[in-house]
Amino acid sequence: MTSSAVFLSLLSPIYPHERPLLILSLAGTVIANLMAGTATTAAVLFFARFLDGITGGNASVAQAVISDVTPPEQRARAFGINGAAFGMGFIMGPAISLLAQKAALNTPLGKSFGASFLVSAVIAAIALILTIFGLPETLKTNPSQSPKKINFFDLGLESLLKGLFMPKIGILLMINFLTGLTFTLFTFAFQPYFINVIKQNSDALTLMFLLFGVLGVIMQTLGIAQMTKRLQLVQILFLGLFIRSLSFVLMPIWVNLYYFVAVCILFSLLNSVVQPMISALISLNTSPAEQGTMLGINSSYLSISNAFGPVIAGLVVNQNNPSSYGYPLYIAGICTFLVLMLAIAKQKDYAIATNRER
Repeated sequence: MTSSAVFLSLLSPIYPHERPLLILSLAGTVIANLMAGTATTAAVLFFARFLDGITGGNASVAQAVISDVTPPEQRARAFGINGAAFGMGFIMGPAISLLAQKAALNTPLGKSFGASFLVSAVIAAIALILTIFGLPETLKTNPSQSPKKINFFDLGLESLLKGLFMPKIGILLMINFLTGLTFTLFTFAFQPYFINVIKQNSDALTLMFLLFGVLGVIMQTLGIAQMTKRLQLVQILFLGLFIRSLSFVLMPIWVNLYYFVAVCILFSLLNSVVQPMISALISLNTSPAEQGTMLGINSSYLSISNAFGPVIAGLVVNQNNPSSYGYPLYIAGICTFLVLMLAIAKQKDYAIATNRER
């Protein structure tokens, strides 16, 4: 069971509004990172990470807020910008962390990896202040509606199963789970393949990740905005899945750096539209009162899928045979194509007729 579904399923009955959920989630992140940054024992560090995990539903709540304030025809673009913001975070985060650790050398902290946690706490605190003073409540609920009883021993498994059997939503959750699984197959194999087969070093790998991040941000901001003017959401999803499957299969075919980078550029451009389209379709097929919960469950299925990809990839990789790191890429490509076929076959169950319909 993942943290975001636990967080949302437990607190939503108490706080039906999204703003209090976001405040509590960010406050948990601030406290957890302060604890981790000053931890002197493994027990404190583990507890801090547990606290951050159990209150880690802020991404899903933020998506629900975006859904509330964005017209249906702009929903996909909004989720794309949200994804781009995360992409910028992945680009800037490692650099900020490295600078924080180097700066700590000239302080009483000395050589401390805790400096990264402390900087993270400061950034989360800024987000918390902005939320408290700058974010109005976006979800209007019936004040006469009494809150449901809460069971703190409920792990949220019921919500996961319920979501899977919901009309329109269940198939999207399944597509999301399967795309997450195939993507983790790719992430498991990419780094060792790039270093051991393409014969590159960690510096070149860093540049590749930077390339992925920059292209993803460009596509999620400018690209999705242009694509939604010409294509339906399901068509963009299908295109993203097709290019993802094609790229996975093409990557290991020819062991050549320039060829590999070219395929990766193609991959990073269209890969970045998949998750925003799934989130937008879930949002458009869900009532406003349930958007936070459904998007949280969607994030949970994506998190669960992350556990299976490395296991499958590990079964087919032989570390004594570096070229075997290409096998998970082939598997990921074939499986992603099967997911595409499933998405096309079931599109009537979840497709939005036009970008301007709800």
